[in-house]
Amino acid sequence: MLLSGLLLLLVCSTQASHFYGTVITYYPKNTNADGSVTVVLRYKLNFHSCTNASWACLSGNCGNESVIGGFVVDTEDSGNSIEWCQTETISTRLVPSNAPFLLVFASSGWIQGIKNGIVSWRAITLVELKNRSDTGRANSSPQTTMLPAVRVPSNCQRDFDLLAFDPDGDEVKCRYGNDSLFECNPCTPPSVLSLSPSCTLSFRPTNSSNEGPYAVQLVMEDFPRQTISLTQTNGLQEVKTTSDAISKIPLQFVVRVDPAVPSCTEGLYLPKFLPPTPANRAQLYTAVNHKLEITINAEATNSTIPTVLFSGPINVAKNTSGSGRFTLTWTPSEREDGESHPVCFVVQALYNTIKYHSELRCVIVNVGIDLPINMTAPPINSTVAPTTITTQTTSPTTNLSNTIVVGLRMKISTSLPLTEETSNIFSQKLKEELMNRGLPSSIEVFVGSFGTVEVTTPAG
Repeated sequence: MLLSGLLLLLVCSTQASHFYGTVITYYPKNTNADGSVTVVLRYKLNFHSCTNASWACLSGNCGNESVIGGFVVDTEDSGNSIEWCQTETISTRLVPSNAPFLLVFASSGWIQGIKNGIVSWRAITLVELKNRSDTGRANSSPQTTMLPAVRVPSNCQRDFDLLAFDPDGDEVKCRYGNDSLFECNPCTPPSVLSLSPSCTLSFRPTNSSNEGPYAVQLVMEDFPRQTISLTQTNGLQEVKTTSDAISKIPLQFVVRVDPAVPSCTEGLYLPKFLPPTPANRAQLYTAVNHKLEITINAEATNSTIPTVLFSGPINVAKNTSGSGRFTLTWTPSEREDGESHPVCFVVQALYNTIKYHSELRCVIVNVGIDLPINMTAPPINSTVAPTTITTQTTSPTTNLSNTIVVGLRMKISTSLPLTEETSNIFSQKLKEELMNRGLPSSIEVFVGSFGTVEVTTPAG
């Protein structure tokens, strides 16, 4: 506790007026014979420069903590300086029981010029570890992440569909922080943004007087989809209905409202995503110690697209192969086995020196978790009927000579004839699935007239 307090004081003195927000999630790990519980918390801190700091225990027994961090996730460079830096710290706590406890991260201050008048920061996390009657396991928090700052021109409409995933299958809801619950200091929401319970943050065109940065201070909560009971180590039970939140985590970041753009049409000045960029809120699957590659393509005819900005787990690497062409790669370790990890990204375009962001996209990467057997591929356009592709794969393994072997059992069901058009549709869908499994984007997939499937890679 004393160490945490000292670290908080350190960050206060070195990072005044440089805060860009925070997010924290948790996964319970082991319940021991004596009733103690091991829980792993991952928290991201966003500052003007790369900074280490700690969350502190607010109430309850927060146990003993061991920390690995803070690892740099990503930075945004602005000329010869860094505009923001996101770090992630992995905190492992051994608590004496599964009783809930509260963590806090509070100090001053947010970046200068915040339009909704927020100076000091404060964020609260409720860690609930009691055993659930529906899953038989301790509760996990919602899983989400966010970039430190996202941009939108003042004359364009934009919806930020925030990632809201729950490993227990709960319904995740978003709300602004509440002053009466001391969830921020203060909790004044941005006047230019509206928030839906389903975690969509909406911006509507506004006048130039409202341009500037806004502090967004949200709270995510998980609600059971049916009435359940939570059982504490000492045998006490608590009933949770569909109207009762189980845990809560903060999601705080900056939205910059920039000067008007000549056109709000995506693909001109504002970047437009192109295939095979994953859809927002897509779920990807990979195995421990196996490299996952996420391909991100975008275009903007009047701008250049030099960079992708992202938020995700530590050790994600980004690479570029030209304007608007990027890959994010990640190899999860044993530590991430059985977990679901969020990754969010935007591409940033430049028109002269003016920065424009694409829409926000986020995916969930499931590590060592079986892919659902049935997947329905959406129609490519209005003239093609939906097609069901059923697959089951084994874990990819790396063999000698750098050959990737993937066992695939597949069934394609469609009422359509296997024409060249439908063959191309099946080939694209299968390629996307194989890429999600870790095969490189350079593979070529061909579905023949008799249902044969051929997968090749370029020589070299």
